[in-house]
Amino acid sequence: MRDGQASYSARRAREFQAFVAGAAGRLLHAATLLTAEPPDDNPHARRLLALSLAHTYAYWDRLHGEDPYDRARQYLATRFARGAWHRHGGLGRARRRPVGPLSGLTPQERLILVLRLYEGVAEEQAAALLGLPVERVRTICERATATLLRPPADRSRPVAEPKAATS
Repeated sequence: MRDGQASYSARRAREFQAFVAGAAGRLLHAATLLTAEPPDDNPHARRLLALSLAHTYAYWDRLHGEDPYDRARQYLATRFARGAWHRHGGLGRARRRPVGPLSGLTPQERLILVLRLYEGVAEEQAAALLGLPVERVRTICERATATLLRPPADRSRPVAEPKAATS
């Protein structure tokens, strides 16, 4: 009996290690985008990743054909949302100024944008995961995309004078 348990535990550990080897990089990148930290200095993203992987490992035997990556991503997203809610009183503007590529977005906008565009999660799935109406997810994603495509003008740069036409 013990040999069977040891064999099972070893197989479980190998399966999980293979999952982590394939998924951790992408999950860390998603977490870094969510936290809007620089890729080389991302302690909050690494903590989110560690918690997500620990949660996935705890449920490894109960996945029953469910995609472990999907489970890890769901936990990462809900943990980020819950953390943003507790730290900042909601998913609105963060108190500390993020510096990553999505730094101009609110935590909620980053979450929806990462789920929809980086992770390819359907609107309906993102809405169900976050407990929001589909229309709200669509609106937030469109607003976040527009913000990224048309960032606010940098007020510190002087406006160039138009050149006079020469005749």
